[in-house]
Amino acid sequence: MPLHDKPRPQDAPGTPSPIERLIDVMVRLRDPKNGCPWDLEQSFKTIAPYTLEETYEVVEAIEQNDPKAMMDELGDLLFQIVFHAQMGKEAGLFDLNQIAGCVADKMIERHPHVFGDRDAKTAHAVLTNWETDKAKKRAARAEAEGRLPSALDGVSTALPASTRALKLQNRAARVGFDWTDAKDILAKIKEETAELETEIAANTGKDTQEDELGDLFFALVNLARRLEIDPEAALRRTNRKFERRFREIEHRLAAQGRKIDDASLEEMEGLCTAIKREEKKAS
Repeated sequence: MPLHDKPRPQDAPGTPSPIERLIDVMVRLRDPKNGCPWDLEQSFKTIAPYTLEETYEVVEAIEQNDPKAMMDELGDLLFQIVFHAQMGKEAGLFDLNQIAGCVADKMIERHPHVFGDRDAKTAHAVLTNWETDKAKKRAARAEAEGRLPSALDGVSTALPASTRALKLQNRAARVGFDWTDAKDILAKIKEETAELETEIAANTGKDTQEDELGDLFFALVNLARRLEIDPEAALRRTNRKFERRFREIEHRLAAQGRKIDDASLEEMEGLCTAIKREEKKAS
């Protein structure tokens, strides 16, 4: 039976819908007299890190192709939205219905090929129309603020650094500021690596080295973009691979009655090389 088809007690006639139950749970948690002390102490700012964490856990469940975990993590993320909505309602700013109405209006506006008379037969056409409309809005906002519009307007500074780098590069590419060949980007990566090596050899200090390292990261993101690879997804994949191999090193040493602290770097690298070979042979 699919997860969403499992019977739930709250589905009985006369009982609140699941979303109504969730809202009621949140209201009770934030009740000034009988609510939870921790929940009552929270604000938009203090809850924001949890909202971000839950978003990443949703992504992890998706990457693991685990429907049950996806449902669970999406529920946690939904709770975060309801939490923000309740705090907004208490402050007289907005409530969940207004949030839902706002996003519904936005989606209707962004899909005139579905809700209007604009034609868009392919996903590429949809994205092209979307970006054109957003560019017009950014230009209008810049004019209202009395400043020169930029192709980079609207790229959030709150994004993870590699994701923001990717978006900045995509925006720049739309106006022709872009390499068309991965070979050119690889050459840039070598150039940035050489500059970082020079700064390290000269012991110029953390600030300069950080600047050069940032340039190298930016170039690597650009290569990922050219190869149509999400840099965040690529690094998450490598993180999982590193964790899997490191844990296997620990297990193999434990089988010898040893702790990883007792092994030399050479031993650990040897085990890692063997694990890599086994994985490649098994694939």
